[in-house]
Amino acid sequence: MSSYDVIVIGAGPGGYVSAIRCAQLGLKTACVEARETLGGTCLNVGCIPSKALLHATHSLHEAEHNFATMGLKGAAPSVDWDQMQAYKGDVVGQNTGGIEFLFKKNKIDWLKGFGTIEAPGKVKVGDTTYEAKNIIIATGSEPSTLPGVDVDNDKGIIVDSTGALSLKKKPKKMIVIGAGVIGLELGSVYARLGAEVEVVEFLDHITPGMDKDLQKQLQKLLKKQGLNFTMGAAVQSAEVKGNKAKLTYKLRKDDSEHTIDADVVLVATGRRPFTDKLGLEALGVEMSPRGQIKTDNQWRTNVPGIYAIGDVIDGPMLAHKAEDEGMAAAEVIAGKHGHVNYDVIPGVIYTHPEVSSVGLTEDAAKEAGYDVKVGKFSFMGNARAKAVFAGDGFVKMIADKKTDRVLGCHIIGPAAGDLIHEICVAMEFGASAEDIALTCHAHPTYSEAVREAALACGSGAIHM
Repeated sequence: MSSYDVIVIGAGPGGYVSAIRCAQLGLKTACVEARETLGGTCLNVGCIPSKALLHATHSLHEAEHNFATMGLKGAAPSVDWDQMQAYKGDVVGQNTGGIEFLFKKNKIDWLKGFGTIEAPGKVKVGDTTYEAKNIIIATGSEPSTLPGVDVDNDKGIIVDSTGALSLKKKPKKMIVIGAGVIGLELGSVYARLGAEVEVVEFLDHITPGMDKDLQKQLQKLLKKQGLNFTMGAAVQSAEVKGNKAKLTYKLRKDDSEHTIDADVVLVATGRRPFTDKLGLEALGVEMSPRGQIKTDNQWRTNVPGIYAIGDVIDGPMLAHKAEDEGMAAAEVIAGKHGHVNYDVIPGVIYTHPEVSSVGLTEDAAKEAGYDVKVGKFSFMGNARAKAVFAGDGFVKMIADKKTDRVLGCHIIGPAAGDLIHEICVAMEFGASAEDIALTCHAHPTYSEAVREAALACGSGAIHM
């Protein structure tokens, strides 16, 4: 019977990063993965392929709307959907192949198949049982379901996020159920491709948990890009009629019932932990009412030798959160100190413009008892942003009025997903808004908007 120091179950961002860190720390490591390629949902049917389609369709948008203004004239490009899908597949292949290379480099064994924990220290994959001193569960999540809506990705009419990435043809009309990150990103892709996109959302606002100013601005800009929104709508059912779908919903404000027809319905109502067939119930692993695995602050379950990270435990379902937990759990197993600062985990939406956030929103900071000051700066005052048609957006910085310490930051604008990390580093070191304001930023860059928002927390921004 093969024996390891650590067996990681799941090769998504949390699992493969954890396996690599374990190996770097001198632990004999194996990773269980049933897919034909490594990388989990993120690299195969999530983060990476969606970003490829977002990039391709944003390039199309630029060609259709901005090229002529810049003096780049000629016929607008046509879309070869099959070639775009091939490009997406190549991007996925390069990334998943890279993880396989890293496994070989770090001498990590890939145990191909589904893993079941037969007992503490024993993982069965196929017909073979392997021994491990420690087991890390990193099986991620799967799309949530909705009562009355049956997803069938093979038919390509009522689909989840996986099916929406590989539609056989571009739809003329798409209904997106859910105005969260996944729904807005994929809705943007198909709107740029010419589809009529209708977003149906149960709440009265998009992107739950986001700063209210960002919510309003993002919805406004997405409307300008062609996405329509029906808010406060409770979906009752979706059914296939021939080669079309019919969706029925009730408006919460008056309980009136409505129907919409579309070529494709995308169910984007979030994700749920994937823990099927791991054998957790028989092992007595404690679970939360939401189906998450309970862990302590060292990512240990109540069963000795079994750890859990990523989407299967509490916290935001983000690839980078899983990666940090994976590295930290590896450190703990190796007898070192593993740490994740859950107060400084950024979130990004890759629409255009991008949206990013870290730390507390203005409302959350007030609810926490802080005397809050807000520094806000529009990208219309940023020379670089105006030069590339990206002035719609702003940086909003939240600081403690008493100490000037940065409590959070919320950005909608060009490269927001990259700009937010200046704030992450600042918050990690307990920086004040003045620290950022006094730091020289290169001109002309988008990052100057971050400095201006920090200045606005004090005596005032320069370019406003």
